[in-house]
Amino acid sequence: MPRLTLHAVNEGVVAVHLASDEPVGHLKRIGGVWKFKAMGYEDGSLVPGGGPLTHQHNRCFATLDEARITEGLLEG
Repeated sequence: MPRLTLHAVNEGVVAVHLASDEPVGHLKRIGGVWKFKAMGYEDGSLVPGGGPLTHQHNRCFATLDEARITEGLLEG
C-alpha cells in the first residue's frame, strides 16, 4: 500500500507528502481537529484544494496518526 509521510511545519501545520516526496497538502489544526487541505500544481501554479487528493479536501482527523491518515486519505 502507498504511504504518506507527515512533516511538521509548526505547532498547527503539518505538510503531507506522498512516498515519492511530492507534497499533496497540509493538515491544519482547526478547532481541536486536524483538517486536511489538499493542494496541487497546474502549469506550475499552486492550486489550493487541487491535486491527487482533491476528493479528500477538508477531511478531519482527531490525531496525527500517520497510519490512520494514510488509510483515510488514500483509501477513504
